[in-house]
Amino acid sequence: MEKLKGLKCRECGRAYRAAPVHVCEFCFGPLEVDYHYDALKEMVTRETIAAGPPSMWRYRALLPVDGDIAVGHHVGFTPLVAARNLAQELGVREVWVKNDSVCHPTWSFKDRVVAVALAKAKEFGFDTVACASTGNLANSVAAHAAEASLKSYIFIPADLEPGKVLATLVYNPTLVKVEGTYDEVNRLCSEIADKYRWAFVNVNFRPYYSEGSKSYGYEIVEQLGWRTPDHIVVPCAGGSLITKIWKAIKEFKMLGLIDRVTARIHAAQALGCGPIVTMIKNDTDVLVPVRPNTIAKSLAIGNPADGYYAYKTTKESGGSGEHATDAEIVEGMLLLARTEGIFTETAGGVTVAATRKLIESGAIGKRDSVVICITGNGLKTPDALYARLETHVQIRPSLSAFDRALADLKSQAVREGQG
Repeated sequence: MEKLKGLKCRECGRAYRAAPVHVCEFCFGPLEVDYHYDALKEMVTRETIAAGPPSMWRYRALLPVDGDIAVGHHVGFTPLVAARNLAQELGVREVWVKNDSVCHPTWSFKDRVVAVALAKAKEFGFDTVACASTGNLANSVAAHAAEASLKSYIFIPADLEPGKVLATLVYNPTLVKVEGTYDEVNRLCSEIADKYRWAFVNVNFRPYYSEGSKSYGYEIVEQLGWRTPDHIVVPCAGGSLITKIWKAIKEFKMLGLIDRVTARIHAAQALGCGPIVTMIKNDTDVLVPVRPNTIAKSLAIGNPADGYYAYKTTKESGGSGEHATDAEIVEGMLLLARTEGIFTETAGGVTVAATRKLIESGAIGKRDSVVICITGNGLKTPDALYARLETHVQIRPSLSAFDRALADLKSQAVREGQG
């Protein structure tokens, strides 16, 4: 029996054959990949997974790819770091950092979803791929398209951080800057996808693309010794990652790979663009779109496609959500760097800051274990820190100059300690 049934509507349950479509033609609900789980129970064990490659493709049987792996052979299986210094700073027993800031090849979790989407695009015979992006997805689609010898069109808001623009252009895509918000870019891409036979990873290929995020959840469980933590804190933009981490955990339970599920899933968003967390705090399934105003541009989606399902994930798992101000985002970035030597982008600052507030509110207990999801590298968003960081010492090249500077530093440290 094949592992894939095809697609199904998340709202009405209507079945569709596997194809590059993403919306139910009857109720207009979103489509997702449907599997033959009975067949997967025979195919997937802890042993078969452990025998796989040290990448996300060790879970290939649970991902919607039929043929040979076309792109992204080294994506995923990123470190799960035991963050003891951060745990002490936050005042909790056990903190782990799932560090996708080192995910190959473009240093964000988006490499997972793009690898699946482009592999599927190759299966369907597409020669051109595209996306709407707030930055990380642009980098990843351009890089994987180059590897797969596919043409690529990348659509971004015109005010995107220069670092992310450069890290897209280097792969030689056709880059289109749009004078508007991400939501306006996304609407334009939906219209373009209707006209041109292109594989838009987060439009007509969204059902396949989003499944790549499951590998993030699979890895957390396997790397913890086939158990779930008490809490997982996930940054939310479109809301897909948080829902797929939860789906991955439930699949492992369904397949008998773990005995029980203890994880509560929490959403983290910037206060300047946090409609999902607002839903959670107001305990409503009605999402009110917002116009983004935050330094966390990779999370700046004011009308998230999976917002409702992200809200449902936190409710079903017993989790919650927290906002972070721009100042708290910067403090979160600096805290993670200072305690664990991990440089995260602004989205990671959101997650660290939200985790701290969840601990302070009691949503995460002092004796609990928590996994913090770090989804992108700090070198992508250095602008957020320029105003906060400066060189401590500048001297002439002589030992006496250094001795004087060192004495001054020690005196300053004493004064600050007394103050």
